[in-house]
Amino acid sequence: MHMITRGKAGEIRNVAVVGSGTMGSGIAHVFAQYGFNVALNDVKSEFIDRGLQAIGKNLDRWVKKGSINEEEKARTLSRIRGEQSLQRASQDADLVIEAATEDAQIKKSIFSTLDSTCKSHAIFASNTSSISITELASATKRPDRFIGMHFMNPVPVMKLVEIVRGYGTSPETAETVRTVAEKLQKVPVEVNDFPGFVSNRILLPMINEAIYCVMEGVARPEAIDTVMKLGMNHPMGPLALADFIGLDVCLAILEVLHRGLGDDKYRPCPLLRTMVSAGHLGRKTNKGFFDYGQS
Repeated sequence: MHMITRGKAGEIRNVAVVGSGTMGSGIAHVFAQYGFNVALNDVKSEFIDRGLQAIGKNLDRWVKKGSINEEEKARTLSRIRGEQSLQRASQDADLVIEAATEDAQIKKSIFSTLDSTCKSHAIFASNTSSISITELASATKRPDRFIGMHFMNPVPVMKLVEIVRGYGTSPETAETVRTVAEKLQKVPVEVNDFPGFVSNRILLPMINEAIYCVMEGVARPEAIDTVMKLGMNHPMGPLALADFIGLDVCLAILEVLHRGLGDDKYRPCPLLRTMVSAGHLGRKTNKGFFDYGQS
């Protein structure tokens, strides 16, 4: 069995990323860019192909900007392989990062399967933006080697990674994952396992309040976002940011906050529920608080 020494740089070499959507493909991109071998997994081959195409397009943009050259692009892509079988994707992994749908049952099912197929030394990390790490870890027999690794979107650009310690996470696992994040040129910030952690516990109520302002007719979406950009120096207004995140994801996170913390200040705005029900989810459907044309 391949053994690792806890807490030393270089111990994590093989990484499996479960979920090839926006976040998963971004995570795979960054790990491959910094020299890790990456298996990118999803339930359908077309999802994996789409993720790999997104990585290629991102790298092409960087080549055009002069940030990297064609050789560096080719090296990054050579380190990523698509793998539809979860077992094959993860069997040699030192670190598995789950970036699946923001649904606790789906995530727990994935981790339960991984627990029986992965090597005993493998660390499990979830990219969840709000769900309890302790709850997810309960689906495995390795709560000491289970942690949250919450990247920000877009992953190749944003520096922050929230390192979320569950109830059973060992100090050695936290140190190992912190070291890995630093090798990716990210800034790891350790937080404890509360609903929404820090980022979304603060961000989502702000977005929710902006949606209430729309619903109550306080101002138009353009005006609300302009106030926050020019008055509060935010690079993106809260409604445009909600469209970027996905209104369905915003709703899911708010529901976790509302249920987990039991305070009605986290109650999702009825307009948000209506828009999600109507299928107006933001950029990914070309319509949210703003129109984005046809894809």
